Order: sequence, then C-alpha cells, then structure tokens
Amino acid sequence: MEFLKVNDQYASQIALIELHRPKELNALNPQLMQELRDVLADLDGNTNVRVIILTGNEKAFAAGADIKQMADKSAIDMLLIDQFNTWDQIRKTKKPLIAAVSGFALGGGCELAMACHIRIAVASARLGQPEVNLGIIPGYGGTQRLTQLVGRGKALELMLTGENISASEAQSIGLVNHVVETQDELMALAKKMMQKIISKGPVAIAHVIRSVNAGFGFEEKGYDMESSCFAACSVTEDFKEGTAAFLEKRKPDFKGR
Repeated sequence: MEFLKVNDQYASQIALIELHRPKELNALNPQLMQELRDVLADLDGNTNVRVIILTGNEKAFAAGADIKQMADKSAIDMLLIDQFNTWDQIRKTKKPLIAAVSGFALGGGCELAMACHIRIAVASARLGQPEVNLGIIPGYGGTQRLTQLVGRGKALELMLTGENISASEAQSIGLVNHVVETQDELMALAKKMMQKIISKGPVAIAHVIRSVNAGFGFEEKGYDMESSCFAACSVTEDFKEGTAAFLEKRKPDFKGR
C-alpha cells in the first residue's frame, strides 16, 4: 500500500492504521480512500482483530481532500462513487473504530474522523468543515454527521462560516470524546479505551454499532441530497475560483454563479 501503514500487532487484538501522505498532510485522494476501504474490509473479517485505531501524524490526521485532484473534475467525477462506497464501508464497520486525531482534521479529514465510532484528539488539533471557502459544501457525509454529533445550530455555524475550532471546543460541543496534551498520551488513551472494549462480548459490540447506525436510517436521503449538491457546486464558477485561489494562495472573489 502506498498511502497507508497497517500494524495489526500494535497490541493484542488491536489494529493500527496510519494515513501516510506526509508531504500532502494526509490529504485524501481516491487511491488512499480505496486502500482504506480494502484494509477495513480485511480487518472487519479478521477474527484476530477486535478493534481498530485510525490515525495520521503529529501535523495532520488529514488536512482535507486533495484540492489539486478536485480542481478540474466534472460533476459526474465529483460524485466519486468509489469514495462514497468507501465512506459507507467505514460507517458499516462492525468492529469499533477510533479516530486518534493530531494536527489538522479539516474538510474530508474531519468527515473521516466523524465517520469513526469514537474520536479522541491532542489539544493542539484543529477540526472543521471549511469547504465554503472553496465555493463548495462538505461532500463526504459532513452535513449529516456534524449535525448528528453537535446539533443543527452549531453544525450550521461551523459549515457556514468555514471556521475551524480547537480540540477543546470540539470536545465541549460533542465532536470529540476526549482531549489529551501529547501524541504519546493520545495513543496510550486509544489503547486503554480499546482494551476496555476488547474485554466485552464481540457479538454484543457489533450489534451495538449496528443498532446505533439503524437509529439514523432516515439519513440516507440526506446523504443523497448532499451528494447531489456537492456535484452541483463542483461545476460552478465559484468553485473554480475557490480552488484556484486556494492553489494560488490568495483570497477568492466569489460571484455567486
């Protein structure tokens, strides 16, 4: 695998997945997401693995989607069907999946963390959905998951302003479960939480996850609407301007068309 490191000997019955595009701050591209989908499918079927930790590095969990690869895509391309299947694979993972967040978890990176079952973070981490700065919307489940986690009002505030927040604020609104000070403490906490889960009945654990997911069964229409709106935004002049401004490191001049 080119963009992932997987260690299923991290601790007894714990698999550790590390996103590994350090030069790009672990920006998500189709190949990375396909690798993640395949790894999760393998681990989900591995009876020697009971729990999974997903992490990045000290600079970034994942800084977002790879803007360079998005800038010239068509609306059909932007639907990224394989990637949406990957997000569904994450959501349906039967084994507990914890996101251990350091550095940036923005845009697609924040969406990836939210797709996991539990989120813990280092105090210096920053989380948010800044897609409106590019003239587009969160397209990987962000409009749905953020609202479920923090409520409609706060979710709208974060998505409409495009601002990112500290780990401590993320914890205060329910986006993050726990915050620690250092990277070492982060992985120690992840391991401690997972060891507690491992001591419980694996069939019961899988059914807890399945039952919680079922409680949000109505959300499928919301995901479909998000996907359509994401694709519609991708062919606007505003999105072309937003991505160009991002790549040219300048402020965008949006025209509303």
